[in-house]
Amino acid sequence: MEIEKEMKKVTLGHEFGAGAACLKCKDKCEGFELHFWRKICRNCKCGLTEHNVSMNSEENKKVGKLFEDTKYTGLIAKLKTDGIPGYQGNMVTITLPSPTTAYTVSVTYEWAPPVANKHLVMRYIELLPPEKRPVAGSEGAAYRRQQMDRQLPEHDQDPSKCHELSPAEVKQMQQYVRKCKDEALGVGDVMLPEEMAQFQAGGQGAAAVGGGSGGSGLGPKSCHHCKKPMLLGEPAVYAERAGYDKLWHPACFVCCTCSELLVDMIYFWKKGQMYCGRHYGDSEKPRCAGCDELIFSNEYTQAEGQNWHLKHFCCFDCDCILAGETYVMEKDKPICKPCYMKNYAVKCTSCQKAVEPEAQRVSYGEHHWHAEPDCFRCSGCTKCLVGQRFMAVKNCLFCSVECKKKVMA
Repeated sequence: MEIEKEMKKVTLGHEFGAGAACLKCKDKCEGFELHFWRKICRNCKCGLTEHNVSMNSEENKKVGKLFEDTKYTGLIAKLKTDGIPGYQGNMVTITLPSPTTAYTVSVTYEWAPPVANKHLVMRYIELLPPEKRPVAGSEGAAYRRQQMDRQLPEHDQDPSKCHELSPAEVKQMQQYVRKCKDEALGVGDVMLPEEMAQFQAGGQGAAAVGGGSGGSGLGPKSCHHCKKPMLLGEPAVYAERAGYDKLWHPACFVCCTCSELLVDMIYFWKKGQMYCGRHYGDSEKPRCAGCDELIFSNEYTQAEGQNWHLKHFCCFDCDCILAGETYVMEKDKPICKPCYMKNYAVKCTSCQKAVEPEAQRVSYGEHHWHAEPDCFRCSGCTKCLVGQRFMAVKNCLFCSVECKKKVMA
């Protein structure tokens, strides 16, 4: 019954953000129109986060869904309100006395660690790279939104966001999501190492913070990522899944694959490594290069060093299926031959015809020629120049100074 319920869900994803202007392409994009399964705009091929769409409500729903039904009780306490899965992103405004004037200074952050000590929160954010600090309206806030979309794809956890899964695929995906929540998912805790040591030395570690690795609790005082020492009085990030004997500098709490800051400190711990949601998924299942979804089918294809659903190995421009067909890779995207000839093929400077992808050609600067006697030849004496020395002047070719003088005179 649960599988049937997932199969019957209808989402309004194609209506969300419809018509929004592209911040990257400007007037070249007619407005956001979601491709049926590629997770990009049909008009400009950019993603939703690159369009002028407020993502806060969708992000909150997505993260709330991620933590729904989790057995990780510490996270439930942090992220649930009145028993309803939700996530507010913890936007905060912090007001502190100015170090240089008698006035106070207020800063609003789109996200900050849920710590009562505002001075500790401020110091945590100060230890992040300046361009990644989530100050509202800043470059760092935009970075956080991009990483929220990149690191936590909603189609990695919700079958209703995927394209035409079979009942067997839905079942496999549900098992994957359950495993992910039970064995890997976590949220970092910000704390002073000396306070953590006091908790553990006093035997309060398990009760206060949900467990640890045992022992005295004093543990190493060097960052698990960079191995450099932690400074006294500086906040550290802890991960319950990893054990509280390990700690990280705020700027070192990153994915082991993409090296990006773990958005909102949401992590996935596996075999001694810290992952973002996307790369944890990649470590468990192949990912389709066409639709960006994890592949839960036993049958899929591999091409150009990437994995593809059989139905998604298609031309990036027209969506025609490419199995058994000639295609060309353009910017790591497969393009069918007709679309390549129409949109990408270079024109021969001599005959002005498009150069087919399988044809041999000669390129010099911005000019291209068919590597044939009728096209790549001297403009003076018509000698074939394939494999010969030549000189190029504008769009003309010459085999010698004499031919050049004769034609250019």
